[in-house]
Amino acid sequence: MRCDVVAVGTELLLGQITDTNSQWIGEQLAMVGIDSLLQVKVGDNHARIVTLLQRVVADADAVIVCGGLGPTHDDLTREAIAAVMGVELEDHADIAEVIREMFASRGRRMAENNLRQAQVPRGATIIPQTRGTAPGLICPVTVDGKAKVIYAVPGVPYEMKEMIERAVLPDLLARSGETGAIVSLTLRTWGESESGLNERLDPVIDRLEAAGNPTLAFLASGWEGLKVRLTAKAATEAAAREVLAKWEAEVRALIDETVFGVDGDTMESVVLQILRDRGLSLGLAESVTGGLAAGRITNVPGASEVFRGSIVSYASAVKFDLLGVPEGPVVTEAAAVAMARGAQRVLHCDVALALTGVAGPDEQDGMPVGTLCVGIAIGADVHARTLRLPGQREQMRQMSVISALDLLRRTLLAS
Repeated sequence: MRCDVVAVGTELLLGQITDTNSQWIGEQLAMVGIDSLLQVKVGDNHARIVTLLQRVVADADAVIVCGGLGPTHDDLTREAIAAVMGVELEDHADIAEVIREMFASRGRRMAENNLRQAQVPRGATIIPQTRGTAPGLICPVTVDGKAKVIYAVPGVPYEMKEMIERAVLPDLLARSGETGAIVSLTLRTWGESESGLNERLDPVIDRLEAAGNPTLAFLASGWEGLKVRLTAKAATEAAAREVLAKWEAEVRALIDETVFGVDGDTMESVVLQILRDRGLSLGLAESVTGGLAAGRITNVPGASEVFRGSIVSYASAVKFDLLGVPEGPVVTEAAAVAMARGAQRVLHCDVALALTGVAGPDEQDGMPVGTLCVGIAIGADVHARTLRLPGQREQMRQMSVISALDLLRRTLLAS
């Protein structure tokens, strides 16, 4: 079965918003074994949306339309789909009541144009909204005598993802006639390039290609790490997981030192769990990252059980006066260790991680852009490492966070 993706919004064409929704949807379709051969963007223009949808649905079995379901005059997805279906829009009183109740529960006045979201193409099935006001739609379309379907979901990512997982993917799988189970396992890695991992896994990849099941894919995810995803098909979920377990062991045998987690794990959640298991508290001293590491850590539920806080010692004077770093160059391993010791003292934590470096645009203390010095204090023991990271300023700072956390993870596991 083929399902293509259409993202609606002039802001996508202007580059004001990056279309991460299509990327995520494509990943989900691949994970359940549904082909997706086209992803395309279109602006907020009724005629152009209609023309594009007619063209895309003529080639595919299904189309997911993302965005354009809001309440304003330029939200035209409902009208465009109705035109493709050749039907009128109908007002649904039950949807309107849900919208009114949602605004009332939040103590907010509802503008009347919100009721546009209660209009549904005749013959469409509603996907109830659980996180916002716009319901999704499942819209049957017939093209040259063949039954097809257009799904419409909101453009707000957290609304879209929940709706895709809850309603769209199950409906697609039911229409595809897929009776078996498709299960994926994702190994989260750091410390090796995509090409490097590919080369190390060549023996396994050759055998997987010959077998045809499971499949292996690489997903580069920036400061989330590099993902190695295995996807297996079998008659049952249990059988699919047996297949995955066998091949996971073979993959790990070749790259296990780079694997820090599985599926929904993040580097910060893994580090926090190691510390939690050992009854240790964590503090940070950040310079080059300016609080990014603390932000990542505090985004993990339950982080407060372990995390004491972060000192953003961006100015050198703060390093000297608050953390006790000796006056002199601050992008050195010695300075990073002193920062970690200072964080232990000020934050009263068992373990401290310090990051100092050069994000650019100019070098500092004779160190080139991309230099990261990491200091780690675990009890009375200290460790230091200097890394050279790629990228412009923001990418370097992001890479610093996951690289430093990985060094802490490896140091904890070795201690």
